[in-house]
Amino acid sequence: MPSQLFQPVQLRNLTLSNRIIIAPMCQYSANDGNASDWHIVHLGHLSLSGAGLLIIEATGVEPRGRITPNCLGLYSDENEEALSRVLKVVRSYSDMPVGLQLGHAGRKASMMRPSDGRGMIPQDKGGWQTVAPSAAAFSDDWPHPEAMDRQVMDEVIAAFVQATHRCVRLGIDLLEIHSAHGYLLSSFLSPLANLRTDQYGGSLQNRMRFPLEVFEAVRAEWPKERPLGVRFNGTDWLDGGITTDEAVRYAFELANRGCDYVDVSSGGNGFAKIPNGPGYQVPFATRIKNEVGIPTMAVGLIRAPQHAEAIVRGGQADMVSIGRGFLNDPRWTWHAAEVLGERIHVPPQYMRAATSADIPDWTR
Repeated sequence: MPSQLFQPVQLRNLTLSNRIIIAPMCQYSANDGNASDWHIVHLGHLSLSGAGLLIIEATGVEPRGRITPNCLGLYSDENEEALSRVLKVVRSYSDMPVGLQLGHAGRKASMMRPSDGRGMIPQDKGGWQTVAPSAAAFSDDWPHPEAMDRQVMDEVIAAFVQATHRCVRLGIDLLEIHSAHGYLLSSFLSPLANLRTDQYGGSLQNRMRFPLEVFEAVRAEWPKERPLGVRFNGTDWLDGGITTDEAVRYAFELANRGCDYVDVSSGGNGFAKIPNGPGYQVPFATRIKNEVGIPTMAVGLIRAPQHAEAIVRGGQADMVSIGRGFLNDPRWTWHAAEVLGERIHVPPQYMRAATSADIPDWTR
């Protein structure tokens, strides 16, 4: 029986050759938001993996929206030029579709990169003032963000739009808006972070208002033939946080506005005890797929090819998004094809190494 994981999937005018998605993974290797030589190496070898889609890491739409000072950005001509250089090299050796995740870190910005420690960088040591729906700190030992007024909200929307224009010029095939993990749009959605008493706080309808304004602004500027998706939380794993019922309603609103898929994750709006395990977030994607009917990506410690196949074959999700698994094994797709009995395209330079590839006589 043919593998369902290796069946193509259509998102608007974009056809993915299989349902294996390389998730966006922060590399903390940019300089003033500019992609570096590391990104050529990182994205280059992942683009040779045979996956259906490669999504570039969370990319800040403005300087204060970066998670760390070393995070990728797309808010200046220099940022755009640097990423263009990377993509030119990657695309010269791979025709894999390339997506990009646009985000804003909100109150979780100005952090140290993981290799340097934990916590936020003070403003007198290179950090910056963060912004959020409310002036509520992420935890007791974090500084308070600035509560966003209408002017700042409009600035953020304009930054998302400007970054979208840059993605059009870069020829990005798919955009994903980051609305998960306690970053800015996620913090608007969560009652744990959004304490507003105006039309942007309180009820779910109000808490969704700003994230949906961002989505609508990006969708209006993103070419109609190119897919636009959203990553968001299925739960905060904390009492008083966003619930799965609310996540379903958010998905409905996104679908009604032209969202092409959702990538359902969880957590990040506070310190929580999360029941990590292979596929621990899949039920959220399954419920949204069944109740909303929008294409879904499942994500969350999915490492075994048989597990990924079971998720797609069982109708739990339409695609499987893998992050850490690809960092551990950049040829994950090759090995999945071997296990599931499929043939895939590999670069001619590597044909002799991939037992799942169609190998011409001259390579033997």
